[in-house]
Amino acid sequence: MKNIVVIGSGFAGLSTACFLAKAGFAVTVVEKQATPGGRARQLIQDGFMFDIGPSWYWMPDVFERFFNEFGKKVSDYYSLDRLDPSYRIYWQDGEMNVPANYNELKNLFESIEQGSGVQLDKFLAEANYKYQVGINKLVHKPGQSITEFLDWDVIKGVFKLDVFTNMKKHVGKYFKNPKLQQLMEFPVLFLGALPQNTPALYSLMNYADIKLGTWYPQGGMYKIVEGMYSLANELGVKFEFNSDVQQIDVVDGKAKSITYNQTNQQLPITVSADVVISAADYHFTETKLLPEKSRTYSNEYWNKRTMAPSCLLYYIGVNKKLKNILHHTLFFDTDFGVHGKEIYDSPAWPTDPLFYVSATSVTDKTTAPIGSENLFFLIPVASGLQGDTEELRDKYFDKIVKRFEEKIGEKIIDNIVYKKSYSVSNFVHDYNSFRGNAYGLANTLMQTAVLKPSCKSKKVINLFYTGQLTVPGPGVPPSLISGEVVAKEVIKYLK
Repeated sequence: MKNIVVIGSGFAGLSTACFLAKAGFAVTVVEKQATPGGRARQLIQDGFMFDIGPSWYWMPDVFERFFNEFGKKVSDYYSLDRLDPSYRIYWQDGEMNVPANYNELKNLFESIEQGSGVQLDKFLAEANYKYQVGINKLVHKPGQSITEFLDWDVIKGVFKLDVFTNMKKHVGKYFKNPKLQQLMEFPVLFLGALPQNTPALYSLMNYADIKLGTWYPQGGMYKIVEGMYSLANELGVKFEFNSDVQQIDVVDGKAKSITYNQTNQQLPITVSADVVISAADYHFTETKLLPEKSRTYSNEYWNKRTMAPSCLLYYIGVNKKLKNILHHTLFFDTDFGVHGKEIYDSPAWPTDPLFYVSATSVTDKTTAPIGSENLFFLIPVASGLQGDTEELRDKYFDKIVKRFEEKIGEKIIDNIVYKKSYSVSNFVHDYNSFRGNAYGLANTLMQTAVLKPSCKSKKVINLFYTGQLTVPGPGVPPSLISGEVVAKEVIKYLK
């Protein structure tokens, strides 16, 4: 039986491990942390339960499809609730609850801009087409050759896919009101680039948002990790936790084994492999785990990549219930033009940031003690920023808490009983993240499909990559798909 070693147990690592175990290979996952999940780990403290990383559950069909591949259902592992309203947006001069019901949303659009309800129908009809082609075809391509895209459905629909138009222009064709424009541009921020730099193909995200809905797995996003980990165990995958990989041992252009240090073991451990798959940070794998002659990409290549943002995160426990909060709230009450430039064009700690708040305790009583709230604050910041100090984090927290209190009309500062922050330096330390990025590589046109770092090493014949720095890109659903795509490439290689 062929031995496959997967480095990292995030969503992509778990996904590829499951697919390869199902195909009959002996799979070992080596994970630096004490628990599975990678960036989607869990923090439990003082009765509060936080999802450390991803907090949005979109594209439920992708999760269902993943489990279906193994004769399972999502409901075998966790239960889902659709959020209604999906989320709230605060502007300087008002707020909007985004209803889950489509007719209610159309009426809301119409109340803001006459004729926009019909425009929304047209916009989403296009977005639906892109979703069907994009999620069912494009994202399943391994990005090894341009010939993969010589698919009749893709070719005949290439102009309908809007690959060469940007999201900002595309949204502007349909909606003139700045608030509606911002609402329709917001989902692509998950892809790690500004709307003006993101292909309009990704209006498929609006279809995911509006038509497929915003959901929540009871018990938190970590329930997905637990489900995938449970499935992997059922399939016979072996896990080595607290295991920090030191090198991939390459002989004559082939990865022969990996060497890692394990907590409580004095000597390094070496495991032989017929195939190695890195679900760890791509840049880290290349520059730290491989000898120089075995690297596909130069330092110059990496330095020219457009990275998705990092984050400044706060996990906050409040010892009272709040009257005016939803599960997801976006604070668009300052100028995103300025904040966007500070993330992408002239990287700097933001002067007046937009931010996002998740309050899982609104939906799920298990995530906070009785009578308390669980709050997760996120400020997107540029990758690679220096000066990530506790003093700086406190300064930003004071800023956004004041705005939060003002908008919800209630004080929380004196009721905070738990507080932990997390930012650029933590992403580097915990995940070996390139420039401390939180989401991977930005989905710009020049970093799409075959223009992404390859999922197969060009120097080491049996080394593969999965996750948010390769195809198809950042986000939880794409990571599940990335694992499947790479597993298929490995199976082809081993045949």
